Amino acid sequence: MATKPMTKGQIVDHLSKKVGTTKKAANQFLDELVTLSYKEAKKDFTIPGLGKLTVASRKKRIGRNPATGETMVIPAKKVLKFKISKQAKDAVYPPAKTTRKRKR
Repeated sequence: MATKPMTKGQIVDHLSKKVGTTKKAANQFLDELVTLSYKEAKKDFTIPGLGKLTVASRKKRIGRNPATGETMVIPAKKVLKFKISKQAKDAVYPPAKTTRKRKR
């Protein structure tokens, strides 16, 4: 059974307790971090240990309207991508231990 993701209020509450600050200060910090990431995304924005927010370009391509089956051109556009760091991946899903047999 899947658990629900944390709400913003739960994140703010957790941060305030862990850092020993008020909920208001933790909320301001979280809001400022999000605002900064939006502002700096065009130049790449990295949160050490979590990942990197980047802008990627998609080329125009041919697609199909699922309702009518008609082909159409999907225009080129820029999209935001978030690449998770190896450190974060390993923390959530630890790498499997490899067993190597030694040659004698």
